[in-house]
Amino acid sequence: MRKEAADIRKLKKYKPTRFMAEGSTYNRELADLAVSFIGCLKHTKGEWYGQNFELIDWQEQIIRDLFGIVKPNGYRQFNTAYIEIAKKQGKSELAAAVALLLTCGDMEYGGEVYGCASDRQQASIVFDVACGMVEQCPALKSRIKPVLSQKRLIYKPLGSFYQVLSAEAYTKHGLNVHAVVFDELHAQPNRQLYDVMTHGSGDARKQPLYFLITTAGNDVNSICYEVHQKARDILDGRKIDPTFYPVIYGADEADDWTSPKVWKKANPSLGITVDIEKLEAACESARQNPAEENLFRQLRLCQWVKQAVRWMPMEKWDKCAFAVDPEALQGRACYGGLDLSSTTDITAFVLVFPPEYEGDKYVILPFFWIPEDNLDLRVRRDHVPYDVWEKQGYLKTTEGNVVRYGFIESFIDELGAKYNIREIAFDRWGATQMVQNLEGLGFTVVPFGQGFKDMSPPTKELMRLTLDEQLAHGGHPVLRWMMDNIHVRTDPAGNVKPDKEKSTEKIDGAVATIMALDRAIRGGGDTDASIYDERGLLLL
Repeated sequence: MRKEAADIRKLKKYKPTRFMAEGSTYNRELADLAVSFIGCLKHTKGEWYGQNFELIDWQEQIIRDLFGIVKPNGYRQFNTAYIEIAKKQGKSELAAAVALLLTCGDMEYGGEVYGCASDRQQASIVFDVACGMVEQCPALKSRIKPVLSQKRLIYKPLGSFYQVLSAEAYTKHGLNVHAVVFDELHAQPNRQLYDVMTHGSGDARKQPLYFLITTAGNDVNSICYEVHQKARDILDGRKIDPTFYPVIYGADEADDWTSPKVWKKANPSLGITVDIEKLEAACESARQNPAEENLFRQLRLCQWVKQAVRWMPMEKWDKCAFAVDPEALQGRACYGGLDLSSTTDITAFVLVFPPEYEGDKYVILPFFWIPEDNLDLRVRRDHVPYDVWEKQGYLKTTEGNVVRYGFIESFIDELGAKYNIREIAFDRWGATQMVQNLEGLGFTVVPFGQGFKDMSPPTKELMRLTLDEQLAHGGHPVLRWMMDNIHVRTDPAGNVKPDKEKSTEKIDGAVATIMALDRAIRGGGDTDASIYDERGLLLL
């Protein structure tokens, strides 16, 4: 195994990254120094313990690009590196080696190098590897003073240090950062620590480096996904940032996740740090248990997935983001779905406009409300950009710390003056008073059960319409988020319904859409026929 691995690790001819900026050059001496420094370190775990850290090709490419490509002034071109790669590829070892290189081999007097992660325990993983490397290197061991109680390594010749930080971002202002090693950025609970450590903290340094290394995550509203998107945009040529170095090893959405050829795309260390037999076993387990499929995709293929078992294929939902013009819908027949949730939570009201002619689409027009006073609290607690959506007009607020139902009733009344709202379906729970008030305003309000009998037909129909691109929802971000949150429950007869217990994030807008769609299908626009009557219920 070791001989085979050594053969695999033979360096191919180095070619600088295509993102080397005009005017920048490749300084081989600086690159060789960085590679040589890491080569003097030793591995700390498993069968590789005690062996010299010989960089694998993909690792050496990164090190030579980051430390060898310099601007005309001689300083590094890249100050942010984003490395996204599957688990068990040697991430922790590479991160620890980079942390030691930046602390001891970068000739930065008084350099402050910080190791960050979602919590102190996670950040300590890389730190402990670095300590093991120092312990096995006499030259470093004689020059580094460990302060283990503070998770700090002090390099005495330069007065520099490498230290672990936890996620309490409010205590980190004022740091004079030379470098940051962020491990598993996808696990950050919010963006605060990232912002504090990367925005302005290295202004006093000539060539700060923010080294971000992570697997893919499952929260598209996270800071990691934001950085992932920037990296993807640069890789695909949609954006240009000469200071940002993007590396993403991952399978594409359309790839066959069971194919060994696809595994290699996300696992450049395959056959070295991870055996193909282990991937085969994990894949077979995911085949037999659908609940493990997304976990395999996320951790082994480095794909961004939303849920352990997701219902709505979001790439299909996104294809239905046809433009919706609310003004052009005035006077058209439509059907409403109302999900009140609780007074301190999100309230959703969705209008569905049935097709008016052959080839027309079901148009979705959603509205959402949240109490104004707890908006900031919810942003911090839920890690969801409610404040951004509110500024963009996708989410409305009502005064106070609870949703004002009277405000919503008045808003629906105004909608009734613009659109021909035939019926409003509602969840019986907690809606008695508002239902009476809406009836008093002249609306036809229809109770809608939340069990399999009522929910299954429109839930399946929503999926069919999405797959056939017969919906137009305008790409509304709040509704998209809620659709992506849905888990479904299935009964022995194959009926499905949204599972509010397993859907840990909010799905109010999705439920309101399903209820409104049911009434729109049964109403059939200007006809009395229902699509259910024409071809029966779908069995998916």
